[in-house]
Amino acid sequence: MARGPGSGENWGTRVGVILAVTGSAVGLGNFLRFPDQAAKYGGGDFMIPYLVAFLVLGLPIAWVEWSLGRYGGRNGYNSLAGMFFSFRKGRLLPYLGVLGVVLPLMIYTFYIYIVGWCLAYAWFYLTGSMAAIGESEQGFGGFWESFVGSGEDGAAFADPMRSPLPFVILAFILNFILVYRGINKGIEWFCKWAMPVLVLLAMVMVVRVLTLPPVEGRTVLSGLGAMWNPSGEALLNPEIWLAAAGQVFFSLSVGFGVIATYASYMQPDDDVALSSMTAAAGNGFCEIALAGMMVIPAAFIFLGEAPHGFFGIGFVTLPEVFAHMPGGRLFGFLFFLLLSMAALTSTISLLQPAIAFLEEGLGVGRRASVSLLGFITLVGTCFVMYFSHDLKALDTIDFWMSTVGLFVLGTILVIIFGWVLGIDRGMAELTRGAEIKIPGFVRYLLKYVTPSFLLIVMIAWLSDKAWPRISALWTDGVARMSFGLILVATALFLLLIVQAVRRWRLHEARQTEVSP
Repeated sequence: MARGPGSGENWGTRVGVILAVTGSAVGLGNFLRFPDQAAKYGGGDFMIPYLVAFLVLGLPIAWVEWSLGRYGGRNGYNSLAGMFFSFRKGRLLPYLGVLGVVLPLMIYTFYIYIVGWCLAYAWFYLTGSMAAIGESEQGFGGFWESFVGSGEDGAAFADPMRSPLPFVILAFILNFILVYRGINKGIEWFCKWAMPVLVLLAMVMVVRVLTLPPVEGRTVLSGLGAMWNPSGEALLNPEIWLAAAGQVFFSLSVGFGVIATYASYMQPDDDVALSSMTAAAGNGFCEIALAGMMVIPAAFIFLGEAPHGFFGIGFVTLPEVFAHMPGGRLFGFLFFLLLSMAALTSTISLLQPAIAFLEEGLGVGRRASVSLLGFITLVGTCFVMYFSHDLKALDTIDFWMSTVGLFVLGTILVIIFGWVLGIDRGMAELTRGAEIKIPGFVRYLLKYVTPSFLLIVMIAWLSDKAWPRISALWTDGVARMSFGLILVATALFLLLIVQAVRRWRLHEARQTEVSP
């Protein structure tokens, strides 16, 4: 088959692609969401369904994305829409690839806002102003609500210097500079030094937490017990299994389409089986060994309870912990610097699928694609920042994209791997150049078990959680506008895919004419 009009870029080193994929996964989901979910569902009890979900969902879908991505890249396509076009299994298949552009792009619109929070808090600790915030009448909780504008819409723009806006702008500029520099000189360069620094900062924090003296009889061991000791009681609750599956999806960055795009820049015979396991293991290390041993024990020692609430952990509970911790100003700065770096490695990955599609689908250059994408994401981020009351816009987009969307795209990818591309071709792609032996049962896992488990979890979860969100589309104006923004973005990129498919067919026809 004729090669597609991909960019021709490649990763410089194998370590580079592994660190980039790990960086796309390691983010706020590891250091904030995981402790929240683990504490909410009983610590040790949560780890059992978490590990099951990792083995049945996380790792298999990572294998699928890496394999499909390298397959598409070998045929000259770096976007999901292009990859699906290359399968030649139906005219409608490329249009499913719209999720691989819209999902990461819409998630970026609110994720970059949170990156601004992290950078701001790092600055507050560095300058020493966090101590005054803690001693003020509103405290850390009241300050955070005021800072992010959860009290009223438009607060971030009414008083920009008392909001995350300057820090969001900084994060925005950093992201687009790196993406503009390309795969090798931008994303790989950043991740090759950012990820080691991130892990080093996290290990420093873990050592500090593990060496904390007892506070009112509460010790580090009792804090670790709150994280690791299972009781078995929560395992009968179906919600814990749904929560574990959602955490694995969010944390491993599977179902975004990001991994497939990254893998498409690999060489045709580069290993994907061991590389994907290495990236998944690196993410798990950051999540379990670092975040799990840092956040929950520290909160338990100083506050006497496990932390709760995704944002509450990071921006209310932990500042309270650092206020009690010896050297809290330094370690508060290090922690939020850690969060900022983790979030930045994730946000740059969210931009690359759209860049890849615009370049290969419309034939535009890097400058034009980055400029167009910058305008689109700027509009979306301003929308999220303006409708900040109760963080309603952020929460709505997060639900439909980071939860529902990930399950839908993850299911599509697994079905395409096992049933459209075909399990024989899929396994051949997975094992091409593999440096480990893939067990025979993985074939049946990917074709039958993983898609069935995905569908069961998704149906069960939606039946429990979706109706209040659907009804909000009729009763809540901001929720309705947020969902409308998603629909507009989807319609826009569907129209662009129509043009891309025409261009790809013309490109292949011309290549066929000139081939001997």
